[in-house]
Amino acid sequence: MDVRDAVAARSSIRQFTDEPVPDATIRALLERAARAPSGGNLQPWRIYVLNGDAMARFRSFTAERPAAGGEYDIYPPSLWEPYRTNRYVNGEQLYATLGIGRGDKEARLAQFAKNQDFFGAPAALFCFIDRELGPPQWSDLGMFLQTFMLLAQEAGIDTCAQEFWSVHHTSVREFVGAPDEELLFCGMAIGHADPSAPVNTLVTERMPFDEWATFV
Repeated sequence: MDVRDAVAARSSIRQFTDEPVPDATIRALLERAARAPSGGNLQPWRIYVLNGDAMARFRSFTAERPAAGGEYDIYPPSLWEPYRTNRYVNGEQLYATLGIGRGDKEARLAQFAKNQDFFGAPAALFCFIDRELGPPQWSDLGMFLQTFMLLAQEAGIDTCAQEFWSVHHTSVREFVGAPDEELLFCGMAIGHADPSAPVNTLVTERMPFDEWATFV
């Protein structure tokens, strides 16, 4: 699989099988991903991995713990166009794959709650960053995580990046032992997509090229 194929094949998986992913495989992918661009070579990502027994213990640990509230805004309080429509259409298309109607609030909440189970994935990671670092270093996290996801795709492993976990930062930090100076950016589910799950058939739309790119 070349890079172009990995980019085309990668998607946010929302139903995994229980097929395990070895620690050694995850470690190798993370080590390769650390070659991602990083301004000044700061390498600001701080990664904590859950797998096997640790994943089982984490699920039990967080089962009854409420959200603590986010330490940053995942989206601006009031989105404007075209971002509002992009997000709305994505949500509608995702729930449509599951046959969940717009007015079925209970079913939508039940689907959203699956985030807390990593959509059934057997492994996961959490990505933290030093609180004193700024937006340029946050962009480094994005490049690192994308590099990891593409390398995982090449290795036949699927992923789903989850900013959902930022509102559970207190529980996550306590469990993984992250110091207070580190801020939780996101989690990521790691495993193998369930090929029979309709939700995994979603291919998100992208805006037409001329709406976001200009040759000057």
